[in-house]
Order: sequence, then structure tokens, then C-alpha cells
Amino acid sequence: MAIQTTSATHQQRLLTGKPVRDRILAEVCAAVEREQVVGRPLGKIVSVSIGRREEVAIYIRGQARAAAEVGLAFEELFWPEELSQDECKKRITAMNDDPDVLGIILQRPVPKGINVRSLQSAIHPLKDIEGMNPASIGNIVYNDLALAPCTAAASVELLKETGLNLNGLEVVMIGHSEIVGKPAAFLLMAQGATVTVCHHLTRSVAMHSRRADAVIVAVGIPSFLTADMVKPGAAVIDIGINHVQGPKGPMIVGDVDTDGVREVASWVTPVPGGVGPVTVALLMRNAISAHVKQVEAGWRED
Repeated sequence: MAIQTTSATHQQRLLTGKPVRDRILAEVCAAVEREQVVGRPLGKIVSVSIGRREEVAIYIRGQARAAAEVGLAFEELFWPEELSQDECKKRITAMNDDPDVLGIILQRPVPKGINVRSLQSAIHPLKDIEGMNPASIGNIVYNDLALAPCTAAASVELLKETGLNLNGLEVVMIGHSEIVGKPAAFLLMAQGATVTVCHHLTRSVAMHSRRADAVIVAVGIPSFLTADMVKPGAAVIDIGINHVQGPKGPMIVGDVDTDGVREVASWVTPVPGGVGPVTVALLMRNAISAHVKQVEAGWRED
């Protein structure tokens, strides 16, 4: 597989997420304006947090900023940590039935005693803008990609940003979680890539990653992917978010040894600043996709 080497992104070898984020948000903003011109009401995005956690608040602020940029209403709900599973489901069901609610975001983590998968299943698939409902993930198998899980979709979006042709591209996905690794693999296959999935039982991850044109990593282990595990000229997408103690205090690093790998790879996404910004932008794109599906289903007036 020939590797393109002409872009400015290649020259610095860091594939940052901000330009992709800005482009996606501009497209969503234009779509929102078109819907407003034709008089179709756009509902609000509702963020649901069960209890208050500072690390979650950071994500909510980013989502709220993105919503404001594209012209979508954003409401933050903070439910008591003591709320029961049944009461949480009742409240979600009420939002499913509320025509003013465009999409629902269930912030994680949730308190002990709350089954997060059960609550994600309770969110109607047409309001599941995170793409976390099992039905939304299952739709990917049938090449229905409109409401795909945002982080998995962001990794594919960044891989496409390199200019590589995904048809027949050899991609190794390291990590097979239900919300990132597996959906990313199906998204890649839907776009023509040849995908190998590695996990904790894979006997030699490096044997697979060294032959790949692109490697996507989501294992939750700091600096797991090192330069000797990457084919020269490959693209590397780092989904990992790990909180570690650095020389100057706490810091966030990915699953890739970025400094080492960028000496070998043609592209590598930084952490932070790579997949994260694109994930938030795709949440907004999913929101407008959900709106279109709701209109088609007759939920919203023309």
C-alpha cells in the first residue's frame, strides 16, 4: 500500500483533531441553519449526569461549547447519586417521549448499583446520539453508520484524513471493547478496509501491527504501542486516555509512545488533541442525523 507524503500534516507527523473538528462543526452548523430556514424545529440535546464528578464536567463543557457553535440547544441535568435504576429508566423514557428532546447523552461513569448498559438500552435509538444503544452498535453490522459510536467513528474519520484509500487498507485494531474497538472494526470494514482485531489473548500483537498500513489503539495502557511495533510510513490513531503522574504533576497520555512512534510512522494522533475533539464534533453530527431520522419517522413537523 503506497503511503501519501505530500501534506503538511505528514511533515510534522502529528495528525491533530482540531481541523477535522472545525470542518465537521461547520457542516453541522450549515445543516442546522437549513433546517431552521425550512421551519423544522430542532430539539435540545440533554446531558444526563448521575451524581457530580469533576472529570465528567470537563467533557460536558466541551459538548456544550460544540452545541453552541452549531446552534443547538444544550441542557445539563444532574440527577442525585442515590437515584434508583428504575427511576433513572423512568426519566429516560419520559425524555424519549418528549418532542423537545433531540438527543440524550448519558455521562459516564455512573454510580455503583447503576447498570449503565441497561440505561443506554433505555435511550431510544433515534435519540441515541452517542451511538451507545446496543441497537445503534448493531446497525453498523448492516452498514447503517448514521448514528455510530462517536469515539470509534472519530478514529475512522482521522484515518480518512490522512488521504489513504480505505479500500483494501490493512488495518490492525488493538482493543476489542464493545463501545470502541469492535464498532471501529465494523466501521472500517464497512468502508472497505481489511481489519485484524487484536486483544489481550492475542499471542503477538507486534507481529500483526508491524505489517499494518494503519494501527488504531484503544487498550488503556500508557505508551503500549512503541516504535518497534509499527511499520515505517504507517498511520497510527491513538484512542487511549490515561491519567499518569508526570514530572510536573498529573498529566494525560495515550496508548502510544508518541515521540518514539512519530519517528517511524507517517501520521500519529496526539493525546490530548487528537481523537477527542473529533469525537465531540461527531456527537453534533449524530445529533443532526438523529433529527433527520426523527423527521422521516414523523416525530417532527415539517
